[in-house]
Amino acid sequence: MAGLLEVEVSTSSQTELIDITDKVAQGAKQLGMNSGILVIYCPHTTGAITINEGADPAVRRDIISVLNTIVPWKFEYKHLEGNSPAHIKATLVGESVQVIVDKGKLMLGTWQRIFFCEFDGPRKRRVWIKKISA
Repeated sequence: MAGLLEVEVSTSSQTELIDITDKVAQGAKQLGMNSGILVIYCPHTTGAITINEGADPAVRRDIISVLNTIVPWKFEYKHLEGNSPAHIKATLVGESVQVIVDKGKLMLGTWQRIFFCEFDGPRKRRVWIKKISA
């Protein structure tokens, strides 16, 4: 499909936030994106995409700690596969973000980075990047 790119993300932990900003920027170039909007989408029910601070790794650890606190692994979940917490965390964070591209550059704030959120790893995951031109 024109204007769509798939990138692979390999995760190494059950729960982690992986910075994919450089992959997205490279994807924008591959798609010939000069101006418009990129949609970064996670096609997995136990993964998510978010934009947040990337300068201090403690922010990622804090996000994970709070999500693990409000959505504990030990609970009387009914889902037989045993990964209900991952589904709930993915729902809370969300499956996609949009980023403005101007003059070929991702328009992110000074500290902002794009993260793939793994909630049921480790796994090989896919992220779809869709170009919406201006």
